[in-house]
Amino acid sequence: MPLQPKRNNSDALEALEPIDPLPVKGPQSVYPHFAQPQNSILHYWQILRKRKWAVLATFAIVFALSVIKTLRETRLYQATSKVAIFEENPNVLGFKDVENNLPDFDYQATLETQAAILRSDVLALKVIKAMHLDPNPQAEDAMQPDPAREAGLLGAFRGGLSVQIIPNSRLVQISYTHPNPRLAEAIVNKLVDTFKEENTNAKYESVNETSEWLKAKLDDLRRKVQTSEEILVRYQKDHSILGVDEKQNIVTAKLNELNNELTVAQTDRIQKESNYNLAMAGDPAEFAKPSREGTSSMLEKLREKEADLNTQYAQATTQFGSGYPKVVELKNQLKQVRTEIVAEETRMQHGVRDEYLAAVQRENLLTTAFNQQTQQANQLNESAIEYSVLKRDAEANRQLYQDLLQRFSEASVSETLKSSNIRVVDFARTPTSPITPNVPRNIELGLLLGLACGIGLAFVLESLDTSIRNMEELSAISTLPALGTIPLQLSSNGYLRKRLKTVSAETEKPESPALVAYARPKSEAAEAYRALRTSILLSSFGAPPKVILVTSAMPQEGKTTVSANSALVLAQRGSRVLLVDADLRRPSIAKLFGFQSRGGLSTLISGSDKVEDVVIPCPEVPNLWVLPAGPIPPQPAELLGSAVMKDHIAHWRNVFDHVIIDTPPCLSVTDAVLLSPEADRVILVARSGQTTKAALRRACDLLLQVNARVMGIVLNALNRHSIEEYYQYGGRYANHYYHEESPEDKPTAAASKVS
Repeated sequence: MPLQPKRNNSDALEALEPIDPLPVKGPQSVYPHFAQPQNSILHYWQILRKRKWAVLATFAIVFALSVIKTLRETRLYQATSKVAIFEENPNVLGFKDVENNLPDFDYQATLETQAAILRSDVLALKVIKAMHLDPNPQAEDAMQPDPAREAGLLGAFRGGLSVQIIPNSRLVQISYTHPNPRLAEAIVNKLVDTFKEENTNAKYESVNETSEWLKAKLDDLRRKVQTSEEILVRYQKDHSILGVDEKQNIVTAKLNELNNELTVAQTDRIQKESNYNLAMAGDPAEFAKPSREGTSSMLEKLREKEADLNTQYAQATTQFGSGYPKVVELKNQLKQVRTEIVAEETRMQHGVRDEYLAAVQRENLLTTAFNQQTQQANQLNESAIEYSVLKRDAEANRQLYQDLLQRFSEASVSETLKSSNIRVVDFARTPTSPITPNVPRNIELGLLLGLACGIGLAFVLESLDTSIRNMEELSAISTLPALGTIPLQLSSNGYLRKRLKTVSAETEKPESPALVAYARPKSEAAEAYRALRTSILLSSFGAPPKVILVTSAMPQEGKTTVSANSALVLAQRGSRVLLVDADLRRPSIAKLFGFQSRGGLSTLISGSDKVEDVVIPCPEVPNLWVLPAGPIPPQPAELLGSAVMKDHIAHWRNVFDHVIIDTPPCLSVTDAVLLSPEADRVILVARSGQTTKAALRRACDLLLQVNARVMGIVLNALNRHSIEEYYQYGGRYANHYYHEESPEDKPTAAASKVS
């Protein structure tokens, strides 16, 4: 696209009039969002595909190491013998084994004990000496063994020895592993023979020691029996003990009888004491009420007579008056009866007192008799207990003496016997095949281990990779809509050179292949930019945005390429588009289009040039104008944030359908952040495999803090495999449609990174 003369620029700009927004056909929807529900299995499969070379390399290394180890490993042979261990006879000498007769005795403990003996150092040293396994034969004849040498021999011997208890049986399996199969067989059989011999000798020594102990104890026990019997007889004579049980029964019966009588007497005394206290407390009449127990018949008759006289007296008084002779006579009779009642009540009080004193005396007598009988019973019990203890001791000593005498006779016979509870079930045989290395198993383990290490490494690398690689990761870290994806752009050695034959008269250099929307309109990348154009046009209700600012988090993420191609596809639609290079620190729009201009945005803002002098139309792309950055100013941020810049943006808003402003990365400098509030929408560009999640989050935060109207995020340079995995259909269709332009086109791994 060669530069046009400045007069042409002026004529073109003068011809532009303020326009109304272009109508957008179709539904006015919110930002399209490309996030798909994540399938965990598919997600893991994508990770493995992405890291397939690391997985394959790790798998190959681990598998090769396992094969090398298997080939270099020494072949070892294992000889095995089995022995049965039965319960020991607990009555060989007539004494039951206390341990074997405990309720919670576990025979498993016996097997564990015998297995520990098979692993013991004593047994191992005897086998080493008998088999001459010491590599230094002269050391065996030394007076003092060398502890270090002995420890080394034991360690080597235990390293090849294996003693295992076979579950749910009385069998113990003894195995020995050695490079020499015949030596392995000989060691196992010798170990079993030595173990059985040691067991038999231990039992014989135990019988012999028991016999000697019995012989030494018999004389002492005989004297002890005689002494205990003499003490029993003497105690029986001193305490006149003939029939302890009969006498004890008589005393106990009498004691029970006294106890019952004492209980009755105490109850009677308590009752009489209560009556006595009541009688002595106050009013005799209250005590002598008819309802109370113990009231005499005489007192009852007197009270009845008193009641009758009271009735007659009341009637006579009412009828004749108080001075009538009959009334006076009744009054005297009533007085006489009341005197007799008082006398009777007094007599009853004296009777209650006498009964109480008699009850107290009887209780005291019974208490004394009960205490005496209790003392007699206690004395009898003490004598009986002492007598029983002495009698038991004498009987126990006599019984023990008789038992020991019998066992001593049996032990004398057992000394001549040599028994063992161990029987060899299988003797060891010479092994014919090695147990290690197990080649098939090692190969299987190598395959599994290599695969596991490769998969593990893939997931470790994935967890360490903080960059954004696909739409799923993008949607997971930001709530902003994903506007679209731009694939890795394909280049070729022949076709692009033919299509980009237009050369600037001043530079004599071909145009940049980054302008893929113009150079290869049927390519995947061009179609992706057209999809992005649709997202931009449908990003808001009503009219589409006019001023669109494009930025990124960090440099080299492709924001300039996205800006240029977005401007191209918008212009191809028929919209009048102005592409502004506002990256005044590292401008690249002019180089991208092959323009050379001394002026630009910096000279326009500073007032050195007019707009018609710096805006360059693109004749091969109608409706597209480019405003280069111009010379790099000393303070770019001040220029972009000035009122002059705002005025120019307002003017462009009226002249063009769309104004695409390419700005520096927002995390590197503040230019984009300062300029973003003036834009209708802001597009944030992220590069697949390069932009980190933290950088993208920080960039979003900075833009939202200044109330920038962020339209969404564009994921640039997305690998074809990531696209196919995300959309799950793109590979076959893209190969059929996008790559049929020329047989000379061949994909390369290079992506456009112009920013």
